[in-house]
Amino acid sequence: MFVSKSMTSNVITVDKDASIFDAKDKMAAYCIRHLPVVEADNRLIGIITDRDIRSALPSAVVHDYENCKEKEKISDLKVKDIMTINPVTVSPSYTIQDALLLLLQTKVGAFPVVDDKGKLKGIISVDDLLRAFVNVLGIGEPGTLLCILVEEKIGQMKKIVDAITEENVSFGSILVARYWDEGKRAVFPYLLTQNISPIKKKLQKMGYTLLDPMEWYMDQINIEKKGKGGKSK
Repeated sequence: MFVSKSMTSNVITVDKDASIFDAKDKMAAYCIRHLPVVEADNRLIGIITDRDIRSALPSAVVHDYENCKEKEKISDLKVKDIMTINPVTVSPSYTIQDALLLLLQTKVGAFPVVDDKGKLKGIISVDDLLRAFVNVLGIGEPGTLLCILVEEKIGQMKKIVDAITEENVSFGSILVARYWDEGKRAVFPYLLTQNISPIKKKLQKMGYTLLDPMEWYMDQINIEKKGKGGKSK
C-alpha cells in the first residue's frame, strides 16, 4: 500500500507571514496538530506544530488565551519565526512500510507528502499510518492472533497455512518475526475466528510450540534490554 492511498489530500496549510495566533486558531478550528507552511505555488517551505506554538508562547498566554496584555507583547511573532524549515517529507510513491520506518527514525508526528518538485500533495500522520496498517493486516475484523514458534527452514510457512486452511478458517494476515534463539522464527497468523482451540491442538500435535503473543513480545523486550545493559523486572 502506498502513502498516496492513505494520506489526507485536502491539507490545511498556513502562510509563513501569518501570526502564530492565526496558526493556533486554525489548528483549534480543524482539530489538527500540524500545519504545513507553503508558498503561493503550494511549494512546501516548512511546518509548524502545536508544540512549536506552545514553546513560543509565554505560559500566561497558554493558560489564559484571552490575556490581551500578554498577547500584545508577542503579536508580531510570525509562523516563519518558529516553523521547522525543510521538514522531513515523504513521496506519494512511498509505501506504508517506508513511512513507518521513517517514523521510527525521526520520531515526528506527521509527514508532509510532496512531489518531485517540492509541491505539497498531502499529509500523512501517525493515525493515518496506524489505520493503514490495521487495514493491511486485516485486524479490523474480529479474530484471534496466534504466535507459533518454528524452526527456520523452508516449508514451515506452507505447513502452517495448509493446516489452518484445512479447518476452513480464513486469514486476516500472517507475519513472521525474528526470534532471539538461533534458528528460530515466530509466526503470527491473525485468524478470522474466535474458535481456535481445534487449530491450537492440531498445530501442537504437529510439533509446533504455541506462545501467548503478548508474553512473547514482553519476553523479547526484556531480552533486548538485557542485551543493552538494562534490567528487566
